[in-house]
Order: sequence, then C-alpha cells, then structure tokens
Amino acid sequence: MTDLAWAESPLQLLSALEARHAGLLGPVQVRVRPGSDALHATAREVIRLGLSPKTDLIFTEKTGRTRSTGAIGDAFSGRAQAGLLLHRAPERIVLLDDGLATLHLLGLLCGPWKQPLVRARARPGRLRRAFSGLAGRRLRSLAHRGRVVFFTGLPVPAPLLARARRVGIPVVSHDFAWLRSLPPAPPPERRTVVLGTSLVANGLVEREPYLRWLEGVTAREPVVYHPHRRECPRVLELLREDPAVTLVEGDLPVELSLRGLTSEHRVLSLPSTALTSLRVLHGPGGPRVEGVGVPAAWWTERADPALRTHLSLSVLGPEFV
Repeated sequence: MTDLAWAESPLQLLSALEARHAGLLGPVQVRVRPGSDALHATAREVIRLGLSPKTDLIFTEKTGRTRSTGAIGDAFSGRAQAGLLLHRAPERIVLLDDGLATLHLLGLLCGPWKQPLVRARARPGRLRRAFSGLAGRRLRSLAHRGRVVFFTGLPVPAPLLARARRVGIPVVSHDFAWLRSLPPAPPPERRTVVLGTSLVANGLVEREPYLRWLEGVTAREPVVYHPHRRECPRVLELLREDPAVTLVEGDLPVELSLRGLTSEHRVLSLPSTALTSLRVLHGPGGPRVEGVGVPAAWWTERADPALRTHLSLSVLGPEFV
C-alpha cells in the first residue's frame, strides 16, 4: 500500500524525502502543490539528483487520501487540515518540518484540546478558527491513540519533548541523512555566505538598519548572498549594485544549494530556520553558522514580544535550545 505525503514548501518536500530515507514512510507518492517557483525548482532538482526507490513526485492541487501513512508538511494549512485530518484519517500521520512553525505546532498539540491549530501570527476569523479547532481535536485524538509521529531535524527543547511524550507523540530526529547522501555540491567561492531574510518584507524588521548591517559586513569582506524567497525587492535592488556582493538568485533552498559548504566557510543570518538546518546538515566539522540577533531598535511594532522570542530561537546554537 502506498503512503502519501503533501508538500507546500521546499523544506516540507525535503522533509518528506528524509522521512522516506529514514524508513518512516514506505513506498510513497509525494504530492507537490503547484504555484510556487521555489517548490517546483526544488522538485526538479531532487528528481535530477535521484530519489529513493519507490518514491514518486507529482504536481497536483489534490492532497489525496491513503489508508496507511499520511505525511503532512504544514498542519496549519487549510488544505492539509481538510484533506488529511477531517476526512477518514490514515492509520498513521507523520508531521514533517516546516520551519520554526513546527515547534509551535508541537506545543499546540501538547496543549488544551480546544485550542485551534493556527499559526503564531494568525488572526483567524470565526469560521476558520472553528475549522482549525476541529482539526486540532482530531489530531490530538489520533496522537493519544499512538497514531501520530513527529519527524524533525530541529532540536526540540527538553520541556517540550517531555510534554510530547506525555501526550503520546514520539519525536523522531534526523540529521538530513538523505541530503548528505547526494553527490556533493560545489562550495561557494567566497568564504562568507549571508542568508537573506523575509523579516523586512513581512514588516517585522525595519529595512534601513538591516541595510546598514549588510553594508558593515560587505565593507570588511566580499560575500555571497542567498536571498530569501520572500526577500524585500528594494534590498535586492541595492545588493545587485554592490560589487562586494555575489547575489545567488536561484529558487533552491539553502539546504540543497549550500550542502557543499566546508569548514572554511562562514554563514551569517538573522533569525531563520535555515541556521538550524545548516548546523544539523553539516555537523560539528562544517562551516561556522552564526545567527545574528535582531537589536530591539530594528523591530517594528508589528513584531510583538512573544513573536520576537519565538523567531530568535534559531539564532541560538543547538546547545541553548
């Protein structure tokens, strides 16, 4: 019987392939939601590099149904909640990584039964809140019956891990073994790599202080800049004019494009899940991955204290999380 995975982002797709490699999924059909250039580019690249045996990728708007194991990349997605939670549930559900929202999801599943499954910044209307509340109760019920597995490459804080065990959710960790098994990628020619951010485009961080910080970095040495897929257009416009910046304007996630980093490289970034995934992917012998904390003056009023704390988790090394 074929398992089913539903992916709506590049990291969700990579997580589904890691779950197949780790044995949490058997023969699997990975359904990739169309409409995202980055997701399509990632799918084409992993097909080119070679999928695990009995792994198929298809582009479709339909989540599909399975009686065996269903893997969900974003349990906050209305489409995922409707397709895999509110119909007849599969025998087992594997929850895959989707950035820092993954830890928020695990915290919600360990909480009150009536708490809806909504993103940290979401302000859902009454109907959406009721729908997400039903999805949350369904998923918690399955978890209490031993039918939910949490699969992640992120370090899970010990208190949250203990809560998950108490409610019956096993947490299975991985270190991107499938990605590391792929043919090596060429390393960047420049020593310092800067990862872009969506915080400016999302209105959470002021643009001018971020640009001044970048100017300070490039004044010391030339860098390779990997934009976020939701990067501020004005930031990219200015970086294209800077001779000290090599702008890598591709659609691949850094977990794929930067898997060739060496111990001679350094990675800089504002809070980002990519900091954690690159640390895990390369291990202790890899590059220096340095998270840059956001000074208080950079935040806009749209970033409340709880959100600032949540986003800043990725800046810390795994020993602090």
